[in-house]
Amino acid sequence: MTITDNRPTAPSGPEQRSSLENRKFDRRSQLLVFAAALGVGALTWLPGGEINWARWVVVTVIVYCLGVYVAARAIEGPRAGVDKVMEALVTSAFALVAAPLVSLVYTVISEGVRRFDSEFFTSTMRGVVGEGGGAYHAIVGTLIVTGLATLMSVPFGLFTAIYLAEYGHGTKLAKSIQSMVDVMTGIPSIVAGLFAYAFFELLFGPGTRSGLAGAVALTVLMTPVVVRSAEEMLKLVPDELREASYALGVPKWKTVVKVVIPTAIAGIITGVVLSIARVIGETAPLLVTVGLAQGTNWNPFDGRMTTLPVFTYYQYVQPGLPPEAGQERAWAAALTLIIIVMVLFTLARILSTALKPKGLR
Repeated sequence: MTITDNRPTAPSGPEQRSSLENRKFDRRSQLLVFAAALGVGALTWLPGGEINWARWVVVTVIVYCLGVYVAARAIEGPRAGVDKVMEALVTSAFALVAAPLVSLVYTVISEGVRRFDSEFFTSTMRGVVGEGGGAYHAIVGTLIVTGLATLMSVPFGLFTAIYLAEYGHGTKLAKSIQSMVDVMTGIPSIVAGLFAYAFFELLFGPGTRSGLAGAVALTVLMTPVVVRSAEEMLKLVPDELREASYALGVPKWKTVVKVVIPTAIAGIITGVVLSIARVIGETAPLLVTVGLAQGTNWNPFDGRMTTLPVFTYYQYVQPGLPPEAGQERAWAAALTLIIIVMVLFTLARILSTALKPKGLR
């Protein structure tokens, strides 16, 4: 007599794996939880009739993280729940950080396009009181002052970084320079402007205003950024490349020029562009050293000049009549400044790719 077991057996092999794979908290489920969290967050402002964005965001994030944890734990288990809730926290943090940037760019573009016309880029503010006028003189002043600051800060910063990374090697002088660079990185911009103003006042007398003085102030702010970024990029170059060059009898200075710098050129260019972006929007030091002019001044060694940040500031606080015209010029100048920075970053990417050694592209 044989006894047969009619109880259903658990799936094994491919069937069991398929059953487990079906129990996944996938991206679609996360989107559903997020939509539900948005709905719960919307309940916080619907009764009042007004949208409280801060409260909506906070409630949505909390509900989303809790919902993701509960759903993932129920579907995949406790470990998956913890993993998904950490992913939700990181994603929410990124979204919270990116939201102000997106809002800023959207606001500047939407407000700046109103005066983004040919007159704005071809005319100045000489003789203009109300509507009309442009920022041609401010664009010229920005390019001249920032260009001079770049010409002064990049060589000094790069040579200092080469010394710290290739020749200093923990000496007292190198440590002192590194400490000084760290201190200069945190100097307020107005202090750099006052330093440049006092320096030129001692040389040329009180009340001196010039593009060169503004370039010196920006150089004080740019140089430590160039030094730190270039030094870190040079330190990332593998020592094996240096040793291989020394083994072939190549002197150290030529190794630095032919091997180390070309290998780190992409990071160095990126650091230089970051330093330019750091100072191109400075207003306080240029208010002190460069001043304000209503016309175009091509000579950075004599007379006042206008830069886009200073132009934006004065157009917003002293818009004239009607005030809407000055505010529109201020927004257009801010948008122009952002476009200049974007163009610089694009050129930096192109140059870093073109100058990088073929084996590292």
